[in-house]
Amino acid sequence: MHDMGTKRGRPPEGSAAAIRAADSDRPAKHTSGRRYTPEFKERILHAFDETRASGERGALGALLRREGLNWATIHRWLEQRAKAPRKPGRPANQTAAEKEVERLQRENERLQRELKKAEIIIDVQKKLGALLGIEVPDVPKKDGTP
Repeated sequence: MHDMGTKRGRPPEGSAAAIRAADSDRPAKHTSGRRYTPEFKERILHAFDETRASGERGALGALLRREGLNWATIHRWLEQRAKAPRKPGRPANQTAAEKEVERLQRENERLQRELKKAEIIIDVQKKLGALLGIEVPDVPKKDGTP
């Protein structure tokens, strides 16, 4: 058998657990799950990016083992970093032209919805008229075609 250190004591010197315990930047382990400071996350992601760019085989796995992390955690941090922090609501510094464009886009979307409803109603009326034998006159379009 090999020496694993004392029960619930310090981990053997040089082990991954000992290295993690010596890392002063790492917060203490919580029973409800680990919590990492933003500085720690940024340091790890920076090291992850550098290691990925080096292309060295097995280097990413070694980094994760050394830090006691897994791929899912790193992936989650990368997604969080990719999302730009935004304040809720509209940007305060819109120009008058941008406001007008936004208003016109909303109005256009509303009118498109209303047009779709009107087309459905007209289609139903035509089918009902055909079933009842009532002739529905065609209304000429704006360009003059029936």
